[in-house]
Amino acid sequence: MEILNALQIDQKIKRLAIEILENNLDAEGIIFAGINNNGLRFAKRLQSEFKKISDIGSEITNLSLSPASPVDNPINIGLDSSAIQGKTVIVVDDVANTGRTIFYAMKPLFDELPKKVEVAVLVDRTHKSFPVSVKYVGLSLATTLKENIEVKILSKKETAVFLN
Repeated sequence: MEILNALQIDQKIKRLAIEILENNLDAEGIIFAGINNNGLRFAKRLQSEFKKISDIGSEITNLSLSPASPVDNPINIGLDSSAIQGKTVIVVDDVANTGRTIFYAMKPLFDELPKKVEVAVLVDRTHKSFPVSVKYVGLSLATTLKENIEVKILSKKETAVFLN
């Protein structure tokens, strides 16, 4: 069942970009760090909207990790770690479920001193098992553990969120 279509997602991205700007007017730079494929695609769309409304410099980077085994595999950030020092980092993912992926994605950020770290997701589910607080949420959704959220972010027209 489709719960968000492309137009609704565009509206949510615009609103999230405004919220990020409102909460970071004093930022010297913002890094949008997208987790893996969908998170990175969502981060790129979010940064694009942010750049339309703000003069604050922003960068995009990929946070790559294995969600199935984040401890056994390296977690990489696509920037030199010193590039995050003093910057606001927005960790971006498509769905926050238990919070585990976001929790481990923050590991490379611990080696440097960013000004602030915040989390943005398109869909936030309500079963957190890890101490992760999502600041920017497109849609908050209470689901059962058996239900699955599928996010497709391929192009601007080929974007949707499904509940299975």
